[in-house]
Amino acid sequence: MLELKHLSKSYPGKRHALKDLSLTLPRGEIVGLLGENGAGKTTLLKCILGLHRFQGEILLDDRPLTRKDYAKLSFATSEHSFFPALSAQAHRDFYAGHFPRFRQARYDGLMDFFQLPRHKAAGRLSTGQQNQLEVILALSQGADYILMDEPFAGNDLFNREDFYKVLVGILEPQETLLLSTHLLEETAPFLSRALLLRQGTLVADLDPLALEETGADLLSYVKRAYHYQADRVSRALTQLTNGKEPLP
Repeated sequence: MLELKHLSKSYPGKRHALKDLSLTLPRGEIVGLLGENGAGKTTLLKCILGLHRFQGEILLDDRPLTRKDYAKLSFATSEHSFFPALSAQAHRDFYAGHFPRFRQARYDGLMDFFQLPRHKAAGRLSTGQQNQLEVILALSQGADYILMDEPFAGNDLFNREDFYKVLVGILEPQETLLLSTHLLEETAPFLSRALLLRQGTLVADLDPLALEETGADLLSYVKRAYHYQADRVSRALTQLTNGKEPLP
């Protein structure tokens, strides 16, 4: 179990990115990390990965998380963390050499699923293909906790829909996926849990199925939590069209 206790993070001259956040992530869940831009989603993931200093504690199986545990964590990000000059095959060799639990069969299956070239430099792949390679490596590393930060940017709708189904089918009971995403309508059916951040604070920890049983849905709940104004588009258009400059 991954446990965060009173996690806080601030940047110089800025407000808190995370404020006294506590939660537990048992194994075997698909967890959506939701919130508007600047809510603290990426900061939270990077704190777990040891990429940021923070206040509070992060425990793995009741012990402080250390560098020795990082093989149990994997990360996929649209910022790209691969070696651009290396091919997918070279990345496979690197991962297999550094991670004893590397999942060769999963790697091969996902490479075939996405139809990615194995011998082309990663930096020469399209943006969507680069993101797919990131996801494949994160899922194949053999980690117990797989963290993803907007991993599907640049991928078309059909690739995303099919991949969600594949993802649900391949994850094993000891694997937990923590997915930061804005694609709420697409991912909601596959989530076993949803964490909603607002201004660095955890404002909701939801079971989407239990929410549906009340007659609500995840998207509507998030809109209410963020006080979404349904008329904001019409008001903006009214203001913009009323302020049109006359044609020459």
